[in-house]
Amino acid sequence: MQHIKDLDIKGKQVLIRCDYNVPISNGNIVDKFRVDASFDTIDYCLKNGCSIVLMSHLGRPNGRELSLSLYPIFEYLNKSYSNKVYFSKDCISEDSFTQSASLEEGEILLLENLRFYNEELQCDKGFSKKLSEHGNVYVNDAFGTSHRAHASNVGICEYFNVKAFGFLIDKEKKYLADSIQKDSSKITLILGGAKISDKIKLLTRFLDIADNILIGGAMSNNFLKAKGVSVGKSLYEEKYVEFARDILNRKNKANIVIPLDYICTQDVKNKINIRNSSYLKIQRDEYAVDIGLKTIDLFKNIIEKESKSVIWNGPMGIIEILEFSKGTKALINSIKSTKDDDFISIIGGGDTSSMIDRSEYSDFTHISTGGGASLKLLSGEVMESFEALNNE
Repeated sequence: MQHIKDLDIKGKQVLIRCDYNVPISNGNIVDKFRVDASFDTIDYCLKNGCSIVLMSHLGRPNGRELSLSLYPIFEYLNKSYSNKVYFSKDCISEDSFTQSASLEEGEILLLENLRFYNEELQCDKGFSKKLSEHGNVYVNDAFGTSHRAHASNVGICEYFNVKAFGFLIDKEKKYLADSIQKDSSKITLILGGAKISDKIKLLTRFLDIADNILIGGAMSNNFLKAKGVSVGKSLYEEKYVEFARDILNRKNKANIVIPLDYICTQDVKNKINIRNSSYLKIQRDEYAVDIGLKTIDLFKNIIEKESKSVIWNGPMGIIEILEFSKGTKALINSIKSTKDDDFISIIGGGDTSSMIDRSEYSDFTHISTGGGASLKLLSGEVMESFEALNNE
């Protein structure tokens, strides 16, 4: 698998798969993080005298839904690149091929939403071949979809001899895969979110890599059940309780740390009778909705005093509700305030990164652009879109 820097792209037309699946409201981009993350690869191509065709999906359209058009992305790109960007109303129409064929050096064409065609999700061979006709060099820089096998990131690779990954995927690989070694010291993995089933492979992999694994969110309820403790009305996955029990009983390199206390409530929506409770005293009519004050102090102490690297995937509570997001925010502030030059902080995208203000991104070593993709890469699984870039 080659980096774009390994290729001779001078004067070529480069087809780049980007991830522009961003929130848009009233025609305006709400969060430009993923769009801005594509600029390093675009800029490199422009410096090498290339013309560029960009393609991406947006949302989950049912056919051609204009509310999910990439036109707002085009408007933003056009401002960023001095009116040298053009827009195609389709990704495989005759007009789109005429537009891409007429591009001159330094010009950029953005194709319309790939998922207006079901063939994109189906990794359809014919659709893949048509997309490939927009360039003579292919670059995948869409990390957010790299864990999926679609036409634009897997099927298309069959039709290119010259293909590589871009600067964004290079950065994601560096922090989420290449830098994680079993002989690394003082690694703390923080896991949260709703389901332990989503993170079994990640958790299992890090049992012999991390020094500490801090578990919060609803997935920690499985560990309470494994210890024979009541979780009240809280969410847990019954068929994974035995898995949690096995993790607690086996000898691991990692120290498994579960919450000492929780924020509990009798009614999540109406926030009735909110209280801080020991994990041993969660009432039958209560929901555990966030980590408690003692747990925050415990987790912060491990982050700040026992860790050289922190890798985090999944929030500590119900972050959609302000009162139940305080544990997640406290750990964000703890990581952010750790100023040791050798300290590495990696946030695995998704819900966790949504709690971080864009102005604070520079306080972390790496914030991933992909939730599901970062989870899969951290788990050590094969990424089909990466494999497709190999020429063997």
